[in-house]
Amino acid sequence: MTNEAFFELLITASQLAYDFAKDFVTDELPANFKYSVSLSQSFDDRSSTLFDFFPDDDDKSLEFIDAAEAVEVLFRNNKVPVWIDISVESTFNQHTVFRLLCAGRYSSDEQALYYANNGTGSFGIKSPALPVDFVEGKKFKLHHPPTAH
Repeated sequence: MTNEAFFELLITASQLAYDFAKDFVTDELPANFKYSVSLSQSFDDRSSTLFDFFPDDDDKSLEFIDAAEAVEVLFRNNKVPVWIDISVESTFNQHTVFRLLCAGRYSSDEQALYYANNGTGSFGIKSPALPVDFVEGKKFKLHHPPTAH
């Protein structure tokens, strides 16, 4: 996979997650996007030689970055995380903010990417975090983290 192809997958997945979130939330979602990235969210056997691992990513996250910066962080040595859960998290400063929860395993084998059969590569489209009192069919307001105020 190329850097450009991964960028296009991020944009496609963002649009899909954005459209999906509209079915759940009452918030007005701006068409400008930012990303908050949580790295190395999987529990991996790092002795595996099938994947690359980046131990410095443990407990690391980046907040409110743009798509190009997200690709720069996630596209390494022509490899990407095998799964990235993408969901709308909040709105802030006229942007819709997506949370990217990323596996710690990186691969260049497109068949190793969890959502390759869906056409979204690493990206799994997820709903916004559901509130405790979520009722199917009833929209809710997004939780806005303290850093976004």
